[in-house]
Amino acid sequence: MNKELIVSSNRHETMAAILEDDQVAEIHIEREHQRGVAGNVYKGRVNKVLPGMQSAFVDVGLERDAFLYVSDVVDTIEEFERLESGDADDAPAGGAAAAGETARSRGSGRGGGRRSAQGPGQHIEDLLQAGQEIMVQVVKEPLGTKGARVTSHASIPGRFLVFMPTADNIGVSRKIDSREERSRLRGIVRRFRDEHGFTGGIIIRTAAAKRPDQDIEGDLRYFHELWAEMRGNMESSRAPAVIHREESLVAKLIRDFLNDDFSAIRIDDRDEHARVVRLVGRIMPGMVERVRHYTKAFPIFAEYGVQAEIDKAIRSKVWLKSGGYIVINQTEALVAIDVNTGRYVGKRSGGLEDTIVRTNLEAAREIVRQVRLRDLGGIIVADFIDMEERKNRQQVAQAFERELRRDRAPSKTIQVSDFGLIILTRKRVRKSLERQLTDPCPYCSGSAVIKSSSTICYDLLSEVRKIGGELNGHAVQLRVNPEIARVLEKEQRGVLRDLERVLGRGVTVTPDVRLHHEQFDVTAT
Repeated sequence: MNKELIVSSNRHETMAAILEDDQVAEIHIEREHQRGVAGNVYKGRVNKVLPGMQSAFVDVGLERDAFLYVSDVVDTIEEFERLESGDADDAPAGGAAAAGETARSRGSGRGGGRRSAQGPGQHIEDLLQAGQEIMVQVVKEPLGTKGARVTSHASIPGRFLVFMPTADNIGVSRKIDSREERSRLRGIVRRFRDEHGFTGGIIIRTAAAKRPDQDIEGDLRYFHELWAEMRGNMESSRAPAVIHREESLVAKLIRDFLNDDFSAIRIDDRDEHARVVRLVGRIMPGMVERVRHYTKAFPIFAEYGVQAEIDKAIRSKVWLKSGGYIVINQTEALVAIDVNTGRYVGKRSGGLEDTIVRTNLEAAREIVRQVRLRDLGGIIVADFIDMEERKNRQQVAQAFERELRRDRAPSKTIQVSDFGLIILTRKRVRKSLERQLTDPCPYCSGSAVIKSSSTICYDLLSEVRKIGGELNGHAVQLRVNPEIARVLEKEQRGVLRDLERVLGRGVTVTPDVRLHHEQFDVTAT
């Protein structure tokens, strides 16, 4: 698969798109005034411990306290002080492996690690107390009214390794299946730790396979220096404080994604281009020539079709090439996706079932693409068109699973065959594209509907009946939105006559463009 990274950057925001075979697959946004906090490590202070929820709220300096669950707490309340003082030779095992790595090899390192906080008898009130200072890392951005989700098992990704300060084990990605290669990579890490007195757990990422020793040692040196800097920040800072900030958007994308599949990295900002050249030159020197400075006056996102895809991605309806379409609706709890045949009536004599299967197969590909593009998370329910034959339902489900393998986000699918549903749970780390780019409509307050003109006319009649006795025989002026004024004078002329009959006098209708569609004002003159 041919891939390209397209970057549009200015003083206010950086936007990046990943193209797969010239089709936009992912959009990433970072705005200077609302830069994400996922991956940041903080020195925080426990504000409240909730035994009933087995969790705690931690002040890390954000707008809302962060949420820390018991399973994400290191298993001794003295651990933070040990980390702060540098006395961490036997730090607890744990720490989520970053960037989708799946290694879990507890006990394979020197110390073998400690029990996690989930062991028998481990309760939140035994581990934390109000006012205590702890080191935590944000694993999930604040969403809506919810604060950030944090863990005390920090993990910091590099190009080939993941560093876990509160662990002491060496793990290897399960995708590296060669026993000899796994042993070689572990040996490099053990040798470096012995020579430099370096503590902390290491997960060896899939990208490390067959890389030369110096590449692995480069990540280890970086982590060694970073951990010394973080400990210094912990000692010198008062909680709440940032002790490690995640890298910029473009640096993260290059660190996590860059491989030989990328034919080009195109950047429109001169300074960002220079930074990327330096970064690529350090981690993959052979690919520096693929980093290109885009100099045309025409916007880079328009040039490569990215802006058009972004505009489509904030709409609910997505048309399929066949003439069918899908409708995507986000709610607080889940995302509902409906598949329709639309204008597609089939091109061959295979009958209705054949038409439905073809539409569903095309929809399965497009749904996964839209899930990635819009960065949808949580529970996602896809309602495909009902199919009679079991083999056809299985074919659509398999196509859906196959497309989903391209997605890096952890997910799980369940097929509900009898109802034509596929339920997907996908890890949600940050706001979806729609939530980042849009605000709730000031007219409908985000409900996507407003009262009809007829409903407002009837509301107006009901209100006048309530206050009619207070008008004391005065003439009445009715200020309404211009559309409501038009409806009262035409389609709902009968409502206006009823108003005059209730009041016993004429009513002057005055259009006012400043009024919301649902607002009206009744005054005596």
